[in-house]
Amino acid sequence: MTDPMTGAPQDEREAGPLPLGVDRAPTGDPAVDGLLVRLADADHLAASGHLEVYEDVHRGLREALTALDRHPGPTAPSGAPASYDNRS
Repeated sequence: MTDPMTGAPQDEREAGPLPLGVDRAPTGDPAVDGLLVRLADADHLAASGHLEVYEDVHRGLREALTALDRHPGPTAPSGAPASYDNRS
């Protein structure tokens, strides 16, 4: 087995958890981006520790979505359709 960071051979007995290498693109929302960075914490934990990280991130994302309902976004510019819900 090789170390994913250095490419050097690694003894299997000392091979701890390996990062999944999943890219996390920034969203532009600092709160959501912070939660995505938090997912990287799971890369350094045994599988038994992943649940806590995933639940923490899920809770934060749910709160971010709920906050969108409390603070509606900008209104549509004049002359733009207010919603697609009115289409037949």
